[in-house]
Amino acid sequence: MSRGHKRLKQLMHRGTAFLGCDIAIMGGAMSWLSERHLVAAISDAGGFGVIACGAMSPDLLDTEIAETKKRTAKPFGVNLITMHPQLNELIDTCTRHQVTHVVLAGGLPPSGSIDRIKSGGAKLVCFAPALSLAKKLMRSGADALVIEGMEAGGHIGPVSTSVLAQEILPHVAHDIPVFVAGGIGRGEAIAAYLEMGAVGVQLGTRFVCATESIAHANFKKVFIRASARDAIPSVQIDPRLPVIPVRALKNREMENFAAKQREVAQKLDDGVIAMAEAQLQIEHYWAGALRRAVIDGDVETGSVMAGQSVGMVTREKPVAEIIKELADEAAAALESRG
Repeated sequence: MSRGHKRLKQLMHRGTAFLGCDIAIMGGAMSWLSERHLVAAISDAGGFGVIACGAMSPDLLDTEIAETKKRTAKPFGVNLITMHPQLNELIDTCTRHQVTHVVLAGGLPPSGSIDRIKSGGAKLVCFAPALSLAKKLMRSGADALVIEGMEAGGHIGPVSTSVLAQEILPHVAHDIPVFVAGGIGRGEAIAAYLEMGAVGVQLGTRFVCATESIAHANFKKVFIRASARDAIPSVQIDPRLPVIPVRALKNREMENFAAKQREVAQKLDDGVIAMAEAQLQIEHYWAGALRRAVIDGDVETGSVMAGQSVGMVTREKPVAEIIKELADEAAAALESRG
């Protein structure tokens, strides 16, 4: 083992010990993509795969976890959306399968969900978009945090990864394991965040064109051709409708989403639906649009969610090769620093 790889192992030790894997690279939870094949491949390659539950029903999640367990004996996690109307049932499904780590995304965890997860024996990972929320989540019982910047694909916040890392890591990294996400495409960036105090990273975009990814050939083709500038955030049409922006490759779908927002806002105005239902309709809309692109290969009227690191995805390759490449780049960067 080179000096750089030894240093990488040392800096990732808290992360690998927490996750139970060889290298502290978590797979970002991408709806339709982070399913049994990709999740198992990431875990088998030494990383930590995470199932994207998204809008799945408890029965669908039950099947997905069971199928993932058939494909890997290594630990993996499940990402749940806090606004899911059946969140408690989804947590219970994870508990039945003895899932080791549950990742909660999409806002502050609702009352009782944290206790439910932890009493089921799983470790809880939460997203912290600001220092104040990081501290609140720590007090509430989170076992680890992910700080994800706006460079990421899918739902994004307003602050860049580098700024969030500077804002949060110096204050909490000694007390809780923190994983950094958003715009990470090479090992040199991983090394930098580890030296700032992170225990590992989370990557989604780099795994989209993995050989083991079920993404349609059309989806992978536009991904490989795209540059960072092609991955743009959606625009909020109506300020009364709190829509979390989504970063995706620009296409006709981005225009269609503006029309969908107007339609949902009109239903709110007419009193046909409540705010919670409005937000859920938006989530289901994105799930459907993403499925059209990922599964059906409709990359014009489907949503091609991508982070700004998409320009670093240059060809299809196995997950194990991607992880080894990232680890070698990080190790070389660390070794060069002496």
